[in-house]
Amino acid sequence: MEKKERAGEILRFALTGGICFAAELGVLILLKGQLGVDTLIATPIAFLISVALNYLLCVVWVFRGAENTGAAAKTGFLLTSVIGLGLNEGLMYLFRLALGEDAVVLSLAGRDIRMYVINKCLATLLVMIWNYFTKRAVLYRKAKA
Repeated sequence: MEKKERAGEILRFALTGGICFAAELGVLILLKGQLGVDTLIATPIAFLISVALNYLLCVVWVFRGAENTGAAAKTGFLLTSVIGLGLNEGLMYLFRLALGEDAVVLSLAGRDIRMYVINKCLATLLVMIWNYFTKRAVLYRKAKA
């Protein structure tokens, strides 16, 4: 893959990640902030919604040519997502223990930003690195075979 093509792919991946992160954070804030669901329950629900959206965007837009992958690639994508979920959940738990989650860290336009949102941002950043390399490898594996 040429450098220009790879740069475009990385840009599309970053944009997709932003879209999926916004969806995931929105669901997390709805569940935790509005409905009072525990963070360790709300996090995987939000993550799974984000993964479904991420899969659709990755196979259609990010990793062009990957939409025709077989069952093995889909299984690999799912497996990397489950591992990503485990990493996400573990990080959220560790951040909860180390940093707390209910303290207000910032108020913007009358809305309080609580520590669980910061924890989620940190966890997402770390899991994003895992996601790019593993999902790329899984979705392009068939093309190289």
